[in-house]
Amino acid sequence: MSQTKPPTKDAYSLILEAIDIGVYRPGDRLVESELAERFGMSRTPIREALQRLETQSLLERDGRSLIVASLDHNQMAELYVVRRELEGLAAGLAARHATEEEIRVLREMVKDDDALVGDPVALSRANRRFHKQIHLASHNRYLVQQLDLVHRTMALMATTSLAAEGRGEIAQNEHAGIVTAIAARDEEAAAKALKEHISIAFMTRLKQDADAREKGR
Repeated sequence: MSQTKPPTKDAYSLILEAIDIGVYRPGDRLVESELAERFGMSRTPIREALQRLETQSLLERDGRSLIVASLDHNQMAELYVVRRELEGLAAGLAARHATEEEIRVLREMVKDDDALVGDPVALSRANRRFHKQIHLASHNRYLVQQLDLVHRTMALMATTSLAAEGRGEIAQNEHAGIVTAIAARDEEAAAKALKEHISIAFMTRLKQDADAREKGR
């Protein structure tokens, strides 16, 4: 009996993942031929993927070259405003619609992720997975689509707020509080907890940027 091979990722997903995990960082130039060689595919799907990423403002033009976009202070602030409201909405809807199995998964994620507090990179990946699970638990496909776009844009930030001293442990406690509110079916408390979680992450990132500017003087 023949086994079905798992579907291979397309060029868009591969490039996006490479940006997300930091293989390509803001300001890095993306070259069709190099990407085609890296991912073992022809240049046509690579070219189409780059055009799509440019349309989504994840890439920008630098002369004739395409580079990974970066976010200035105002863009970052705008992104966090939108993220805060959408994430809060997702948490509230999750409190209303999540199945018991979905809530159990969220609890297990928090417990498992506690072991990653000392590893900001791994915790950042786990953090994205946790938030995605809440998005899905909202059971609103249109909200999930918008949050996917927001989280793709988050990849344009060169660092993670979870790298700040003590932030990993605090974020995990915040995650636990969010899940508790969702499990209690308290829509208002869940939305408030997640909004506060995003606000604290934003303040942490602002402090990181301020420290980086001070060191750069």
